[in-house]
Formats: sequence, structure tokens, C-alpha cells
Amino acid sequence: MKNILVVEDDMSIHNLIKEVLVQESYNVFDAFSGTEALMLVKMEKIDLIVLDLMLPGLNGEEIISKVREIPIIVISAKVSIQDKVSNLLNGACDYITKPFNNQELLARVKVHLRNCTNNKDEIVFKELKLLNNTHTLLVCNNSVKLTKTEYAILKQLLLAPKEGISKNKLLEMISYDTLDCDENSLKVHISNLKKKIRKYTSEKYIESIWGIGYKMFDE
Repeated sequence: MKNILVVEDDMSIHNLIKEVLVQESYNVFDAFSGTEALMLVKMEKIDLIVLDLMLPGLNGEEIISKVREIPIIVISAKVSIQDKVSNLLNGACDYITKPFNNQELLARVKVHLRNCTNNKDEIVFKELKLLNNTHTLLVCNNSVKLTKTEYAILKQLLLAPKEGISKNKLLEMISYDTLDCDENSLKVHISNLKKKIRKYTSEKYIESIWGIGYKMFDE
């Protein structure tokens, strides 16, 4: 049974979404604020998030920026193209405007859950394989032990290997996985990751983008 987190502070809309999903045999977790949503993401295995944008505490945009590995369907009263484009580029996988059609919502939920079924016990990039269940990195089939922070950093870089991620954005993304990282220590963690990878390969894997942040080296 798939676990879906519904994040909506309007009780009537929240209950409607939940009823529609439960009727299709999905297991639904409830959150009524952004802060509560992040707590549930940490505590439970969530397969998909249905997310309102205008929330108490952390807003929906902040949730999208922090949670990259779980597909997010936005359901919002914000109808402008700018809002849609911004949230899709920021990491949402879909955007539905209110009022919405129940069957359309279900169809989109099924599509995105189907797209994730191959996802994501491991993330592979060239000769790197990150095993999410054990937080282990394999470099050319050699097992490399990572700290919690190193794992969180590398996972975010591997989820979007062709994209440069700014230091501030990367810190936001890993903030719910680790509390021990700031801009200064981020450099140290990146340096340690590079050293651990270089122990087993001469290929460059993590690239520093001067004045911006980091990305996976893809050439």
C-alpha cells in the first residue's frame, strides 16, 4: 500500500482529498502545516505528497525546496503561469489548480507513483552507486563509508547531476537530514567526499562552481 501525505490546512479540502485517496486504497498521512509535513517526512516512508502552497509555518514553496526525493503534486488556488512554472522548476512534479476534478487528481497520483516505482533504492552515476537503504556509497564496486551529512549532500547532487546547486540551496535541501552543516563546514564535507571517492578512482566526480556552489562533473 502506497503512503501519501496530504498537506492542506483547509479542513474541508483536506478531508475531500483524503476521502478520494482512501477510496482508492491509499494510506493517507495528514499534515496541516509545513512544519508538521517535514516532521512526517522524517518519521514515515512517504511515497508521494499532495501539497497546498499557502500554509502556516513553512509554506509550500519551502517544502518543495527541502524535499527532493519524494514526488510532490501541488494543489493550489494560485493560478498564474508564473506560479506554476516557478514551482515545477523548483522541484514539484505536477501542479493542479483549485477547484480540481477528483478523477484528474487520482490519475495524476497514479502516474507519478508509477513513475517512481523504479525509484529509488539506489542512485547510479557513472561508477558511483549510492545505496539509500544502507546509506552506503559504492565507488567502482568498493564500499565507502559516509557520514550522515556526506550522504545527504551527495544524494542531493546525484538527484540532479546536470544541475548546479548553490550553497544556500544545498544547505536548505539537507537541513531536515542533518543539523551540523553550515556554509563553512559544507566546504569541509565536500572536500572529504572528494577524497573518499578519489581513493578508488582518478575520475573527477564533484565539481565546484566558483561563486555559486556544486554539481556532479559530467563530461
